[in-house]
Amino acid sequence: MKLSFSGRFQGYNRRKFQKDLISGLIVGIVAIPLGMAFAIASGVKPEYGLYTTIFAGILISLFGGSKFQIGGPTGAFIPILFAIVMQYGYDNLLIAGFMAGVILLFMGIFKLGGVIKFIPRPVTIGFTTGIAVTIFTGQIANFLGLSNLQRHQEFLSNMKELFIHFSTINMYRQCSLYRHNRGI
Repeated sequence: MKLSFSGRFQGYNRRKFQKDLISGLIVGIVAIPLGMAFAIASGVKPEYGLYTTIFAGILISLFGGSKFQIGGPTGAFIPILFAIVMQYGYDNLLIAGFMAGVILLFMGIFKLGGVIKFIPRPVTIGFTTGIAVTIFTGQIANFLGLSNLQRHQEFLSNMKELFIHFSTINMYRQCSLYRHNRGI
């Protein structure tokens, strides 16, 4: 990894800076609330998502391998992070994050990025589908306005909790959503 900035700004002018500034603002407008939402879905306070989005953006900009680097909050980690927070607590989430960073650092140093091609496609599809189902079902309670739900680590326990508390649905909220969406 080289930190040389020579030649990186050749041909960079005021017009390109304005375009970069506008695109950066748009990305920030999307990434900050997204990071906060992912923090809530992961079982931690929303401000942690805010801090993570800002600091990760700075670190990606400084240490990214390309000037076209794309980085930001990702939904794929929600079930993993939530499971860690539920079972081991927030302090151990920080330890797990540090350990993951060290592993990624060593993989980069030893050029092990190509190992990813040995993961079979069905495993990748299954993992992605599982994440999508977990995120979707985790938001049903928020969408319906259900209250007094406890979040569990197991999928079936969460589904049982949804059905038990289905009587607490917020009908006013549902009618408002219906009227709003019908107007769109």
